[in-house]
Amino acid sequence: MQYLYSDRIGVKIDDITKLEVDAIVNAANSQLMGGGGVDGAIHKAGGPAILAECKKIRETQYPGQEGMPAGNAVVTTGGDLLAKKVIHTVGPVWHGGTKGEKATLAKAYSSCLEIASKSELKSIAFPAISTGVYGYPKKDAALVAYYGVKKFLDNNKYPEMVYFVFIDKKDADIFINAIDED
Repeated sequence: MQYLYSDRIGVKIDDITKLEVDAIVNAANSQLMGGGGVDGAIHKAGGPAILAECKKIRETQYPGQEGMPAGNAVVTTGGDLLAKKVIHTVGPVWHGGTKGEKATLAKAYSSCLEIASKSELKSIAFPAISTGVYGYPKKDAALVAYYGVKKFLDNNKYPEMVYFVFIDKKDADIFINAIDED
């Protein structure tokens, strides 16, 4: 693991579904019903309790076809995961940077951190939100994520530790190099 901001931000190469942290973040779709990539892996590993809570959230907080707006976040149980909680957020779909994607991505990270802070969660692990099928450029996303988290941590006690988790070294290196080059 590499630390980027004193001892409060770390970069790990790991399977986010196997981490023993207070919360992992799910890069969810607006329907909150599971999907591909990280979203599908979290729902599969966490079991039916996560989906049951997501369905209840959809029915009570986000009824209708549109679901949860990009940038928002909600929390559910961790189900069968080692993580106690899953914080679900919807990142923006990349449209070339002309439709407020940067602000929406920053809001997705800050919404998750607000939940973690209010719940006094000590540790949280993020995947690279929106960089998969949503097409956000990885280097640009890294800068939004890192600086947004750093700013939040400057002003909040919780979470005490934030992990950026990548499934492979290539994506972890893109993240670290983007920060180093900036």
